[in-house]
Amino acid sequence: MASESKAVLNVEGMSCMHCVHAVKSALSALNGVGNVDVDLADKKVSVVFNQDQVKIEQIKDAVEQAGYEVK
Repeated sequence: MASESKAVLNVEGMSCMHCVHAVKSALSALNGVGNVDVDLADKKVSVVFNQDQVKIEQIKDAVEQAGYEVK
């Protein structure tokens, strides 16, 4: 059985729906990432992912490569 995990990241720099879309697109492109939920008001990104396919470091890197800072 796959090991599904959930992580909540604090992401700085998101200010609009374009930012939300950019973060969701960057994370959804990763193999092993399931659901991505972005809370713009609280600057939090919840990610459900398969630990066997993608690591939390890769998820953080994808957010940073999209131009946002993971706290």
